[in-house]
Amino acid sequence: MSGADTSDHGFNPRLMAGLVAIGVIAFIALWALIALGPQLSSGNDGGGHALSKAAPGYAGIVDLVERAGASVELRRSEEAPFYDGEWRELLVLTPTHRTKPDEIARILKGHRGGPALIVLPKWQTGKHPEKPGWAAGGFPLTPSPRLLPPIAGKVERIASEPHARGVTATGTIAGHRLSVPLRGLRSQILVANDFDTLVGFPHGGALLAKHRRDNIYILSEPDLVNNLAFADRDSARAAAMLIDAVAEDAEADALAFDLTLNGFGSGRSLLRFAFVPPFIGITLCLIAAGLLALWQAWMRFGPALRPGRAIPVSKAALIANSADLIKQARRELDGADAFVRSQRTAIARRLHAPAGLGDAETDAWIDRHLRKDSELFSSLARRLPLARNTHEFLEGAQALHDIRKDLLRDG
Repeated sequence: MSGADTSDHGFNPRLMAGLVAIGVIAFIALWALIALGPQLSSGNDGGGHALSKAAPGYAGIVDLVERAGASVELRRSEEAPFYDGEWRELLVLTPTHRTKPDEIARILKGHRGGPALIVLPKWQTGKHPEKPGWAAGGFPLTPSPRLLPPIAGKVERIASEPHARGVTATGTIAGHRLSVPLRGLRSQILVANDFDTLVGFPHGGALLAKHRRDNIYILSEPDLVNNLAFADRDSARAAAMLIDAVAEDAEADALAFDLTLNGFGSGRSLLRFAFVPPFIGITLCLIAAGLLALWQAWMRFGPALRPGRAIPVSKAALIANSADLIKQARRELDGADAFVRSQRTAIARRLHAPAGLGDAETDAWIDRHLRKDSELFSSLARRLPLARNTHEFLEGAQALHDIRKDLLRDG
């Protein structure tokens, strides 16, 4: 065999500890990412929302409005925040073809009657296989009028109008005359009797319409404000003017782009609450408690110890407990007479002293058996009961014990 170091253990304790630690950290990180994933994501996935830099996205208009000094919020919740005073936000919704009407309805209700601009979807795209964040394979797909809930108003028809390239759509919004050039081959229009046309298509239908009773605007042609509109300076300027005119007409102080319809919301959930203030403190305490429990289980070797008896079963334990009880009661000196009697009786019995002797006679008989240079047993027997402290008592008791050992040879 080689001289390499071998081990008879079934596993390496350090390796197992590392695996457990990595597993715990990975488990916690997994649940944290599940809870906070929508908020941590960059959102540049090629979709049609305010975080996307792809052609159907709206990151361009968001950036342009922010650079112009306007207040822009990327809203990740269905409920609008509460503001003091008369602060109003124009909520921009960018639904997809798969959005359900009740999802739009919940957001409009959460906006609490504030102005809202619904930008209808137009492009069906996929992800670029080689360039992350790019859209690929796009084609126009007209959404169904049933995409909009009843709270947003009734729309009779949404259609794709051909021969749109080179056409200029005009309209008047908040007293401003707008001319919007159309760059695509087709434009998406809507027909709705409950809406007033703000920007109309020259061949009929509305590109931008406003509900007659509520502050709800519908933009049927998303190419007027999405990233495709930033292909040239004129289209970008028209997109900024269009958004600004709608905000002015709605008397809005800021813009808010909804992200919940595109899967980037931070909805209410117990899992998310566990990783955000103020509950993050409780989560950290639970994690620390779990790690301490794991450490305790790891450090324990062998089976759990069973609790022993408070008083062991043996003569030595009985003597030790009795001595401890006497010591706690501070009655050590009271046992001097009993100790002298026990030593006298033990020596007399072992040496076969004559029967009928009294204590003094027995002590004198023991003295005759001692060496000439040894201290007399009778002297120690008289002095021990007169001890004034434990030091003198222990000194006399030790001397009597030594006499017993010398006479009886019992060590």
